[in-house]
Amino acid sequence: MKEIKAFVKPFKVMDIFHHLKESGFPNLTVSMAEGTGKLKSEESAAPHQFSITDSRVAKIEVVCENQALDTIVQIITENAYTGNSGDGIIYVSEVEKIYRVRNGIASGK
Repeated sequence: MKEIKAFVKPFKVMDIFHHLKESGFPNLTVSMAEGTGKLKSEESAAPHQFSITDSRVAKIEVVCENQALDTIVQIITENAYTGNSGDGIIYVSEVEKIYRVRNGIASGK
């Protein structure tokens, strides 16, 4: 199994979600985050509480079977794209096991 973490512009999340859902991938987690990206200058606008960040981003997390990886990454990439700097980044990691809290049953390798 794979875990996909995508950092994208917040206004693109609903487009990504709708396309994932239509393609049979309705389960995801979305949270708001802040990041530095590639700072263009020291004067980049940043919120007062985090002096090192320069942009608000949405983090989308999806866990999927290995064979679904390329499809999900393609959907995220196509629907996150604006053509502007800071469109986002996607990380993929291996998931060894998943435990259901309700019953403690593990699935995976």
